[in-house]
Amino acid sequence: MGILIGCEHLSMEWPGKTVLKDQTIGINEGERIGIVGRNGDGKSTLLDLVARRVTPDSGEVTYRSNITVGMLGQSDSLDDDETVGHAVVGDVPEYVWASDPKVRSIVDELLGDVPWDARIGELSGGQRRRADLARVLAGDWDVLLMDEPTNHLDMGAITWLAEHLKRRWPQGTGALLVVTHDRWFLDEVCEHMWEVHDGVIDPFEGGYSAYIQQRVERQRQAAASEARRQNILRKELNWLAHGAKARSSKPKFRIDAAMALLADDPPVRNEVELKRLAVSRLGKRVIEMKNVTVSYGDHVVLSGIDWLIGPGDRVGILGENGAGKSSLLKVMTGRLLPSKGYVKIGKSVKFGFLSQNLARLAKSEDLRVSELMATYKSHYYIDGKEQTPEQLLERLGFSRREFPTFIRDLSGGQRRRLAIMCVLLEEPNVLVLDEPGNDLDTDMLAVFEDLLDTWPGTLILVSHDRYLMERVTDDQYAILNGHLRHVPGGVDEYLSLLNASQQKRDVTSAASGPSLGEATKAAATGETGLSNAERRELKKRFDAVARKLDKVSGEPDRIRALMAQSDPSDYEGLMRLQQQAQDAQDEVDSLEGEWLELAERLGID
Repeated sequence: MGILIGCEHLSMEWPGKTVLKDQTIGINEGERIGIVGRNGDGKSTLLDLVARRVTPDSGEVTYRSNITVGMLGQSDSLDDDETVGHAVVGDVPEYVWASDPKVRSIVDELLGDVPWDARIGELSGGQRRRADLARVLAGDWDVLLMDEPTNHLDMGAITWLAEHLKRRWPQGTGALLVVTHDRWFLDEVCEHMWEVHDGVIDPFEGGYSAYIQQRVERQRQAAASEARRQNILRKELNWLAHGAKARSSKPKFRIDAAMALLADDPPVRNEVELKRLAVSRLGKRVIEMKNVTVSYGDHVVLSGIDWLIGPGDRVGILGENGAGKSSLLKVMTGRLLPSKGYVKIGKSVKFGFLSQNLARLAKSEDLRVSELMATYKSHYYIDGKEQTPEQLLERLGFSRREFPTFIRDLSGGQRRRLAIMCVLLEEPNVLVLDEPGNDLDTDMLAVFEDLLDTWPGTLILVSHDRYLMERVTDDQYAILNGHLRHVPGGVDEYLSLLNASQQKRDVTSAASGPSLGEATKAAATGETGLSNAERRELKKRFDAVARKLDKVSGEPDRIRALMAQSDPSDYEGLMRLQQQAQDAQDEVDSLEGEWLELAERLGID
């Protein structure tokens, strides 16, 4: 196993922050490495250094000769004016990339709802991110560097991406370096872990679970060493605490040793041990839904939902992007009236919402963190102890020096933690969480899960984070084809059902394409009945046929012109040209027929 990339004595500082200090580490063939660490500790900077996007203050990054390195950054450099197709495959002819099963799979999975000829500048943020991911995956790289590749992917797409990366290179070849907060993904894909913290890179063997076990063991050993050090420290301080006369006679080296122990005393960390806030009592019924249907115009999103949620229930809602999860949350919490059926919410229910876009902080952008905390009660009782909002916020990773910071200047992770605290300080008894893990690092996610583990009220969670979903909820429900279904087997059962549903749709689509009459009628009315993915595939085929037809349409006439110029006595030559002319005409007729059929299915006049 040879080394592909070597990082030698790397040091890097940002203003006021040491990111790396004299670190040496390498990436070998066949390695699949996950990078973890707290937000701001340098994970993305390390990736940029390895990719040679930034230059270290000292040290160097060396590549083995002739290797290719692909990079998915947190932000893309796509051209707003280029098409999706060109951004993904560049100038590669369609017949080349379309014949590659790997590229077809990438395009179908990530860009099924994105028009192939759409401009990049017209895409949503999520679509643009998936286009950039497809661009990277479609390339042929020896080393792949990926920063948060699971962003904007639903659980099915995350599972597909994990399988793709596991099969991408033959055993023992290629290399992957990935930064992600998705711990299931790290466990599924990675065989090595790098933890970036305090300017150093600590390597660990195995995936995320193995990394956690090893880190706990290291911490246990460090705690034992620290206990011994503290014991020595107490003795030395006791010795130094004797009177001035006694101190004056002490050997200088003993005083120096004691001062060294004091200097090494680490600062107290911001620990998060928040167990619960006081919650008001819930009645027997929290939410009852009966025959609920949700429609937007003629489009039915949810249909015939019957669901009873009781006090203390911990439920997770699964579904693809666009399946209706957010609509379901709005209906069940009374923020959206159902088109049909009814929803009953218990009289004692007090909801606490955490939305994906952190809407509760939008009106507080010009406040400082301390000013926002001042709008809540001055103290809360946690486990019988009086706690201020500031003390609680410290337990969620904020330091005192961050309290004067304007909310508009907070990082994504800080805003997420502040929003979580604001929800809890309102003392709800039903927590409704829509993708709460966004922007949280793995350590803070573990803290958040520990908090939710002890939540005594009702919990309703929507998340694509499989690890979080399985950790904090007891029952999972999936939205499939507009219906809500209990999945006792959890995420695995949901993914199996999703896969079976997709295969059924594929078989049905392939076996029951519209007849010529139906296609003509649909074209006339503009109602083709095609999904976005089907329309995109048909449009690609239509464009390919049109281009080929342009190339060959003049071929029969060209061959006939050659026949007219040939020697009339060359019977064999004339027969050969006659056959070529017939074959060319047959190809033109076939392409014209296919072009007409595709045009009718697409509703093109």
